[in-house]
Amino acid sequence: MSLSSQAQFKNTKLSDIKDSKYSLTGPGIAVNQKNPDNIVAGVSPNLSFYTLDGGKTWNESPLTSAANGVAGNPVLISDIKGHIYFFHRTDPGGQGKDSEGWLDRIGFHKTTDGGKTWEEGEPVGLNTPKDQDRPRVSTHPKKTDIYLNWTEFDKYGAADSNCHSSILFSMSSSGGKKWSKPVQLSKTGDCSDDDTTPAGATTTVDLDGRVFASWSRKDTIYFDRSFDGGTNWLTNDIFLTKQVGGWAMNIPGMGRTNGKPMMMIDNSTGAYHNLIYVMWADQQNGANDTDVWMMRSTNRGDNWTERLKISQDSSKHHQFLPQMTVDQTTGFVYVIYYDRRDYNDSQTDVYLSYSSDGGNHYSDVKISESPFTPTDEKFVSDYNSISAHNGVIALVWTRTDDGVNSVWTTVIKQDELAMAKPRPKKGK
Repeated sequence: MSLSSQAQFKNTKLSDIKDSKYSLTGPGIAVNQKNPDNIVAGVSPNLSFYTLDGGKTWNESPLTSAANGVAGNPVLISDIKGHIYFFHRTDPGGQGKDSEGWLDRIGFHKTTDGGKTWEEGEPVGLNTPKDQDRPRVSTHPKKTDIYLNWTEFDKYGAADSNCHSSILFSMSSSGGKKWSKPVQLSKTGDCSDDDTTPAGATTTVDLDGRVFASWSRKDTIYFDRSFDGGTNWLTNDIFLTKQVGGWAMNIPGMGRTNGKPMMMIDNSTGAYHNLIYVMWADQQNGANDTDVWMMRSTNRGDNWTERLKISQDSSKHHQFLPQMTVDQTTGFVYVIYYDRRDYNDSQTDVYLSYSSDGGNHYSDVKISESPFTPTDEKFVSDYNSISAHNGVIALVWTRTDDGVNSVWTTVIKQDELAMAKPRPKKGK
């Protein structure tokens, strides 16, 4: 369908998502650290798009995998050399959920030419018969080291109380050719893939190679840290804050929607160097008022600020499904999320909140050109994605129109964002 409005930023549709035996859980995106005009988006289980001109034009780039199989959950990131990695859950047999091999490892692909072609990397976490899912990845700010977290299940989705799951961590100093033996970060949870399952694990790395991690389980966000590059961790399950309602929450029209935490550190040379951010969504203000929150630490996680609500909307409307990034050249913080502040029904926009002062204050801008209206009958997305480098901010999200899901993107320059008209604070 044709979408038109007076939006401040041009939205580009990358692809419609056709139903298949694989479930699309959400798109991913990465800005190339060597060339910010090169951006790569993982759109579906076996499809990516890349641009070499800052988002003016996009080119399709399929992925194939003989050994790993590609089964969704794309997570993309760039290292300092401009190599881009596409991590995903796997289905080696290509038979979907009924296959014994489904989710038996975390797979990934690597591109050294800006997304034109992909090489298959060494899979991570193969531990038959256990299942591996929900990968998240970070890279070292000065090296090509890669840090990977994911959730391991005895059996994904099992209701058996004796079925266990936990957060695992592994790293590679060889561009993904070899991986360290996985380390268990969390105490065990169950296999339901719900609030009682540890999920949303993400790491961030400072200039000295100290690694910080966060995840959520049972209405609580946890934190851990390693001062030797991820070999040894100080302890398991350090309490960080309550996540009221848990990471799995109900949003009308979206069904179960995740508010999993995300952690990042400011490695820029700016005033907020070494500031650690943890961002998440929860329902502290009620089941009809989901909000996006942030806490910060200036001393490597010893102490944290009180939670700060990110959006400027003070009415009881949902802001949900957030993702965060920090531009490591400027220290600016950016958060993408779905937002219903302008409606009294399930109409949904895409918003961006950003901060230039270490997360003390945020401004909001509407990103989507028009709202979409999800329904409980059609799964939309488990997450959106955002990446920023050298003043280039790239966002990607899923919307649904007339029962068809599609993936959209916009690319914004920081000076354009600074000139954009911020959304006014809206009260009750």
